[in-house]
Order: sequence, then structure tokens, then C-alpha cells
Amino acid sequence: MKLEKIKTEGLAHLSYLLTSNGEAAVIDPRRDIDVYLDPARRDGCRITHIFETHRNEDLVSGAGLLAEVTGADVWHGPNPAEPIRYAKTTREGDSYQVGDARIEVLETPGHTYDSLSFILFDQSAQDGPVGVFTGDALFVGDVGRTDFYPGKEREVSGLLYDSLQKLLKLGDHVLLYPAHGAGSVCGSGMADREFSTIGHERRNNPRLGLDRDAFIEAKLAEHHEQPPYFRLMERLNVEGASPTRRYPLPPPKPILKASAEDSQLVDVRGVVDFAGAHIPGSIAIPDDMLAAFAGWVLDPDQAIDLVCRDAAQAERSVLTLERIGYDHVESFRTGMVPVASSGAAFASLTMVGTETVRERLGTGGWMLLDVRGIDEFAAGHIEGATNIYLGHLPSRVAELPRDKSITVMCGSGARATIAASILLRNGFENVDVYLGSWKAWTSSI
Repeated sequence: MKLEKIKTEGLAHLSYLLTSNGEAAVIDPRRDIDVYLDPARRDGCRITHIFETHRNEDLVSGAGLLAEVTGADVWHGPNPAEPIRYAKTTREGDSYQVGDARIEVLETPGHTYDSLSFILFDQSAQDGPVGVFTGDALFVGDVGRTDFYPGKEREVSGLLYDSLQKLLKLGDHVLLYPAHGAGSVCGSGMADREFSTIGHERRNNPRLGLDRDAFIEAKLAEHHEQPPYFRLMERLNVEGASPTRRYPLPPPKPILKASAEDSQLVDVRGVVDFAGAHIPGSIAIPDDMLAAFAGWVLDPDQAIDLVCRDAAQAERSVLTLERIGYDHVESFRTGMVPVASSGAAFASLTMVGTETVRERLGTGGWMLLDVRGIDEFAAGHIEGATNIYLGHLPSRVAELPRDKSITVMCGSGARATIAASILLRNGFENVDVYLGSWKAWTSSI
């Protein structure tokens, strides 16, 4: 029996390929399914089972696509918000044979009503389960969020507590295989490592040390954001998604200006590249931040053109966008030299340091805009700063004064650069970024 963990960078999504004696199972597949097909073929295995721990909110499922290619059934939990068109329903106590491995179903609602965990047994061993695929119920160092059902947060938090008690009964030796690692929007306290056991979590996971009432209150006190693209994920993960493009690289195109009406020009090169020179009207989202912020900033139904360092970066960016349902990347261009050489307009973004910010504090005609999350801002901020979370900024730009200079800050300057590009695209003229931001500020005091 062989188990391979497959990580989707940016989304911190973890899926799994289990192979045994000529058969294979996939747990929580992503949309670009060759990552499962290729190793299964190399191991001489046929994919016979596809399991989903729940309906994902943060990425497009590849379960339906994988079923079409392999002929395997997709197994999903009971009580989904809508029937999953490409899946069959499985329930607690159901059991599935995959070569010499056995998978048993455990209903673990709370994160969602349809959440399942899948217990893994090795038929050659006689001492109980080997591991458990917990989806978004139990993570390494954290547990799933419980805010997807407005008005029912207390109920689902209680359900999650009860589900976690079921998982704890599996035994301390059981290996933990969650659907996400650190950096996912599906939790806020996950450990950086992606390996653990039920016993280690029992002793070290802060949420597992609470009684039921305290657990519920702790979950109700959490604050999580829900990007607008989650609604798109909900639809695609009910209906089933179309395949990703076979060749991710879109055609190159000489883009010399950004047109707000015709397309979204997205500069994925990086913070320093954008600050040095960019096409006016373009939106800065570094490629390693696309998964986190494209769903807040971009319209999935509108065409997207990319400005990249090279073709490889364009291809990575297209794939990241397709994993969250953004399928309309039409072209890319590399670098800014061709733009400048053609005589077309380009712009730069000013970066300022701590001393400049300190000198501006208390002066008129200036605003310090902190685009960190609410919890980050509450934990510490520069007195007098205005807080608007980056994800909310596109819908709140009208609240900002156009007669003042605006310095944007975040934790280090990366999110602030995205925010500054949004302001510039919306016609704000006097915008700069506090490079280093909160990290620089706290290191100077």
C-alpha cells in the first residue's frame, strides 16, 4: 500500500492518492487531474474510487472530471446544501476495498453538514486503523471553520465538537491526513508541518482541550473572511467543472495599456517589479498571492490578460486561476521593456520607509490605510490608521478621500501593493506604499 500526498501551493490544499495491489483511490482531487492519473498509471494501478470529504468552498473539485476519465464512482456525504450531480451518497459505516486497503466512512459534520472522514485500514495489519482523512474537520494544530451557515453557527459548532470526539476515539496512533495545511483560508491556527497523529493533536491542538461549551464559544468568537468567489466554487462543486485547458499557456500579446471596460490586466511579476514599472491601470497580484486574492479582486466572468516575467510564470498563473474557477485568461506579455521601447506610457509606485511615515503622522491632507485583516489590526496597529481589509477594498473605495495622499500598509508591504494598484486603477493619484509595513514599524520601536 502506498499513499501520496499532493499539495496545491497557494491554496494549501492537500489531496491524496492511495494505491494498492493494482487499484487506486483519490481523496479530495483538484481540478487538474493529471496529477493523479500519471502516478497511478506509473504504479500500474486503476483508479477505482474517488472520495470527497465535503463540498469545497475554496477550490474547484476535480472529482467529476476524474470520474469521467476513469469510470470510478465519486462518493460524497449526505445532507449537502444541494445534490452533488456527479456523486453518489455514502454514509457512516459504509466500507470500500481498494486493493489490500480498506476505507470506512465516518460522518463528521460541523465544517459543513455533508462532511465525512475516511478511516484507512491495512488488511495485513490487525491493530485497527492506520490513518484517517479528516477533510476540514480536524487539521494539524486547528479545526475547521464553522461560519458557512448564517444564523446556525452555534449549531454547527456543536456538531463539529461531537465529530471531533468521534475522531479522537480512533486511537492515538492513527495518522492524520487533513485536506489543508497552513496558509489555507479554511483555518487560522494550523501548524506549518503537515504530519501528525490523533494522539499528538489530542495533547497539543488547543481546540481539542476545550469542553463542549467552551469549544462552541471559541468558535463563535472566530473571525473568517468569505471571498466572493466562494459562491462560484459552490456552484461548480455542485454541477461539476469543465476540464482545465490542456496547454495552460495562453497566447502572447502586445498589451500596451489597460482597459477597464474590456479586460482585467493583472501584473503577476511581483511587488518590486510592479513598483519599478507597470502599465497604468493594471492590478498587481504577485503569482504566489493569486490563490489568496484573485477571488476578492477579479471578476471571474471578465477576460484577464497577464503581465509576467516569463512564459513559465504565465503558465503557473493560469493554472492557479483555473483551480479557483477563473477560466478567461486570454493572453500574456513578458516584462515592461517592450512597453517602454514602444513609447507607450508606464508608471511606477513609490515606496516609503518608517521615518517618512513617522514624519507624516498627525499631519493634515494624509491618510494611513492599513489593509490587514481585522484580527491583525486589533492585535496592534499604528495610531490613527484606517483599517479596510484588502479583500473589501474594491467595494469600499468610495469611502476614501480623493483630496488626500494615501499611504497603504499591511504586514510587510505585499498586500499593500495590491491595494495601491486598486486605488490607482480607480483614479487615486497620490498613493504610495509603506515598505516593510507593520514588521518595519514594530522593529523600529
